[in-house]
Parts: sequence; C-alpha cells; structure tokens
Amino acid sequence: MSTTRFLTGITPSGTPHLGNYVGAIRPAVLSSQRADVQSFYFLADYHALIKCSDPARVQRSTLEIAATWLAAGLDPEKVVLYRQSDVPEIPELCWLLTCVTGKGLLNRAHAYKASVDKNVAAGNDVDADVTAGLFMYPVLMAADILMFQANKVPVGRDQVQHLEMARDIASSYNHLYGELLVLPEVVIDDNVATLPGLDGRKMSKSYNNTIPLFTPREQLRKLINGITTDSRAPDEPKEVEGSALFQLYQAFATPEESDALRQQYAQGIAWGDAKQLVFERLDLEIAPMRARYESLMADPAQIEEVLLAGGARARALATPYMRQLREAVGLRSLAKVEAPQSAKAHKSALPQFKQYREADGKFYFKLLSASGQLLLQSTGFDAPKEAGQSIAKLQQQGTAAMADLASRLAPVEGVGSEDVAQALDQLLAAANA
Repeated sequence: MSTTRFLTGITPSGTPHLGNYVGAIRPAVLSSQRADVQSFYFLADYHALIKCSDPARVQRSTLEIAATWLAAGLDPEKVVLYRQSDVPEIPELCWLLTCVTGKGLLNRAHAYKASVDKNVAAGNDVDADVTAGLFMYPVLMAADILMFQANKVPVGRDQVQHLEMARDIASSYNHLYGELLVLPEVVIDDNVATLPGLDGRKMSKSYNNTIPLFTPREQLRKLINGITTDSRAPDEPKEVEGSALFQLYQAFATPEESDALRQQYAQGIAWGDAKQLVFERLDLEIAPMRARYESLMADPAQIEEVLLAGGARARALATPYMRQLREAVGLRSLAKVEAPQSAKAHKSALPQFKQYREADGKFYFKLLSASGQLLLQSTGFDAPKEAGQSIAKLQQQGTAAMADLASRLAPVEGVGSEDVAQALDQLLAAANA
C-alpha cells in the first residue's frame, strides 16, 4: 500500500485547552493511526523563540506539549515525533532556502505585515521591534516541511499563506538546482470543531475563557458550573442552538448521547443537571488522559527519551537527503571538481506563473521573475479553470493579453509595466524556440 506523508508542527507555547484537543489534537491522533499515512509531528521549539525569550518557559512548554500529545494517544512507535532543534539539517536547509527566497515574498507575509501596520498606526518606525526571526519565519517553516518531503500539511486557514510560500520557495530551488524538493499540498478541514469557552465566545486564550485540558477533576467541575447560561427555569424548555453547554457535550458524546440530551433540553432539564451531565461526559474521556499526562510530567526523562529516539529517526531520513541538497547547490567535496559547463549547455532561468488557492476560497495566479520577484498578481477567481485560462492567454499572447485582463490584475508596488512585458516576452521566446 502506498503511503502519504503528513507533517504537523506543534509550537510549544501556552497550556493546551479543550478547544485545542477537539480542534487539533484528537483529529490528528486519529489520522496518525491510518495505515496509508506516514505521520511526522515536530515540536517547533525554534519557532517558539520568536515569541518567547524566557528559557525556562520554552523548556517547560516543550515538556507540557509533548506530554499532552503522548497522553492524548500519539504513538511514537507509529509516527515520527521529534523536536525541531534535534534535527540540525532543518536550519541548514533553512539557509539554502533563504538564498533562493526573494525579500519581496517575505514582505507580504501576514505576520510581518501586521507588525508593520501596527507600527505605522502608532507612528513608529515600520520595523520597530520586528526581529529577523519573525521576518524569516516563513522560510524556517518551509524548511520544516520540505526537509521530510511532506505530501500533505494540515493547517488552519490562517496558515494557508505559509504553505503557498513554502511551495514558492521550493519551486525557486527546484528551478535552479533540479526537482529535488517535494511541493507540499495544504489540507484544510472545514469540519474541525470550534468549542465555545466559559463565556459562550470561541474558546481562546485571547478571551481568557478557556478550560485547560488536564485541569484537576474538581476544578473541571467548577469551570463547567461557571459556564454562562440563560435565565430559563427548571421544567422550562431550552434551546440547544447557541447553548455552549450543549456544544461542549456534543464534542465529546456519541450521536445517541447528544440526541438524548437534546430531548432533555426540550423537556426543560435544569441548568445545574445539564452541567453535571456535561462534566461527567467530558471527564469520562479526559480522566485516563489526565492520569497519563500526570505520570509523564512526573518523569520528564521518559519524554526526553521518546523525543531523542524520534529525533534519531528523523535524522536517519534528513541526513542523506540533506547530502543531496548540499551537493545540488555546489557544497561538494573538492576531490572531484567538474569541468565548467559551456554557456550553451547552461539552461537559462525563466519567469514562471504560479496558481494557488487562498484562505478566502478563491483562486489566484502570479507571475514571478527568474529570481523569484513578484511581477504580476491576479485578483480572485471563483474557479481554478478561469485562473488557468487567464494564465494560458498571457503565455500565448504576451503583453497583447494585458488589456483584456486588466480588470483581473492587481498592481504590484515597485514593478513597472516594462518589467512585466520583458518577462512575458521571455516566456514567448522560450515557447517558440
């Protein structure tokens, strides 16, 4: 049976809550058990350094997150579970990718742009408090993914841009040095559950309304009892629609159990009784994991052993692959030096079109120069075929197609029409050669 490589990065920051478990951890663990999937999970401790400068907190968070995933059922014998910092080939690949990544591409990263916009609004220098780590985050993320030739990368919609950037960066490398990097495909699960928090809004650390996943049993009961409900009295029918209690229950219960509680809502169950049912159902699933988590946290050495073993498995794949990538760029033994290629034998780099899908569900394309600079950007199309037809028109007609497509093309700052025309002429000339 052929297998597909899935890769998931886990940033060690904060205490996991029920929303993290239902929305990310539980479905990922279930996916890792599929026979046709080879799963890679890494603790992104290098990424954690971008936001946290407290060494003790970085270490503690790494321990807590590793213990959480192991307690939730991730089997290190069936998946490759490793610490990012245990695989030195990743930062080495990051540098190779940095050397083929256009600064213009990184300028458009959402996180960097948000920091710049915040500084502009405050009247500060545009790059005030912006570290090179934040700016280079997309390249390191690309290295994480490309190092293990991942086919699929499950992400939230807010991370789609980083996957597209990883594909762009990989294409730039492959264009120069050969098809060695696998272009990853983004996987978005629109059916991932979003849990309400204590106040009814989305459960989020930003709202301070979370229920920690492994909070002690009695604390869990106290938190559930504090969930906001309406003023309907016992025996008065209640609506499941919009009920935070019911949504929490439904995320853990079977369909039959949910139907039973729905009926009790209609019959006017008292809020206190409903909260007790929710507490008991959640604790039924969480209690065994909590016990495992506490056991792991009491003996950090066993977690370290698991991660070191996972790191060794990861490096067994990364080391020979990195050797290929180094060889391709010319970082080679000097014992055997190849004769220089003639100018005729050297294939000239060409501009290229890239088609992709954004978080808004629409399809876009862009034209990149041979060096990776963005020259032309489309607006969104409802169907990929429409975007593809526009690309074909530009490839076949060159600048003559620009007028017809003017309404579907967005201006790119700092790029003149002559730059676009030159790139299109190059593509036409190559096609007709």
